[in-house]
This record gives sequence, structure tokens and C-alpha cells, in this order.
Amino acid sequence: MENEVINNKIESLRKCLQRIESKKPFTLNELIDDYDLQDIICLNIERSVQLCVDIAAHIISESEANAPDSMSDSFTALRKLNYINEDIEIRMKKAVGFRNIAVHTYQDIDWEIVYSIVTKNLNDFVEFAKEIDEH
Repeated sequence: MENEVINNKIESLRKCLQRIESKKPFTLNELIDDYDLQDIICLNIERSVQLCVDIAAHIISESEANAPDSMSDSFTALRKLNYINEDIEIRMKKAVGFRNIAVHTYQDIDWEIVYSIVTKNLNDFVEFAKEIDEH
């Protein structure tokens, strides 16, 4: 059952990433000028982060590790359980930081950062899923 839950979440993550890829802007200005594009991309980044946190929470709950105090701490716990490496831990913590800004202070989103995530950092989610899948 554990693998089925994780596999379903990884599949949902894959769909979010595909949605982002299908809407990836060619330029920063394209992203800045298109409010619908901003919403589609931000929502799917938020979902991607949440899915990764959910995967972490599920794994942690099946272990003897203490429950993390925050979403970011979930990735520290996964590293300590040897599910992910330190580099992925750091990158996923940054993703949580972005998610928190997107959810709580949407008007303050720096679209250059979003553009960078979409064009340079989507693979962080793929690498996270790959490391989880290897277990």
C-alpha cells in the first residue's frame, strides 16, 4: 500500500511538471505580461512542492523518525533517513520557500524567480522523485 500511495503522488507530480512544461514561457516578458500563464505556472509549482512534502510526510510516518516541525524539515528528515541527498534537500527547501511566498503573499512574487524555476529548476522535482523511486 505504501508504494501505491507514493507512486500515485509521483504520477501527480509528473502531470504538474508536464503542465508547466507545456506552458513554459519563451521569455521573462511573456510571463510578466500573461496573468493566466502566471496562474497556471504558480499553481502547478505549488502543487509540485506540496506533492513532494506529502511524499516526505508519508515516508516519515512509516519510519521511526519524529514528525518534522515544518514543511522544510520534512526534507531534512528524508535526508537523515537516506532517501535523498543533501543537494536535493537544499533545493527542495528552497522550493518550499517559494511555495510559501506564492501561497501567502502572491502579490509579492518575483516573476524573474518564477521564470528561473521554470527554465532552470524544474528538474529538482524530477531528481527528488527519482531518489524516492530508487527506494
